Amino acid sequence: MWRAVRLPPNHEGRFVLKNNTLKMSFAVVASLLVLWAGLRAAAQHSAPPEVTKAVAVIQPTEGNKVHGAVTFIQVGGNVKVTAQIEGLTPGKHGFHIHEFGDCSSKDGSAAGSHFNPAGMQHGAPEAAQRHAGDMGNIEANQEGVARLEYNDPVMKMNGAGAIIGHGVIVHAKADDLKTQPTGDAGGRLACGAIGVAKP
Repeated sequence: MWRAVRLPPNHEGRFVLKNNTLKMSFAVVASLLVLWAGLRAAAQHSAPPEVTKAVAVIQPTEGNKVHGAVTFIQVGGNVKVTAQIEGLTPGKHGFHIHEFGDCSSKDGSAAGSHFNPAGMQHGAPEAAQRHAGDMGNIEANQEGVARLEYNDPVMKMNGAGAIIGHGVIVHAKADDLKTQPTGDAGGRLACGAIGVAKP
């Protein structure tokens, strides 16, 4: 005659289960570490190269004929600014980088205020207190052509506070280099967005 016999708990079986669970856990952690390292390496490998040259093609706002181009080139710790603007009245005109590279409005107002990531006072390009976008004035000759070339120690081409994607504005009046926050430079004659240029 057969009888049911109650067996004691199989401690060895439970140990095997725990051991297998630990092995699986280690395998999952190892796989995640390998995946993380691979993603990190891929991200580093695919990081875009630093910008060394940019350009803003200047187009007139409504009712004006001012046009030209401004180039920005990284030269050591400075940014070399070169501009040629045409269609101006003779004399000085305020020349600034503004917050946005949006030149869609008829009067250039979509470009916003001066580009000022450090929250500084408006001033001359060589002043200790100045906006990152303060380029002072360009001066047109009797033919209405203005040329400018200088090295700017404040502008950045890369990282936080970079000028890429912002807008260049040519103003109707001279920047007096002191009135806050715009230099009393008057209306906006032309606008151009700063984009990455072929090196």
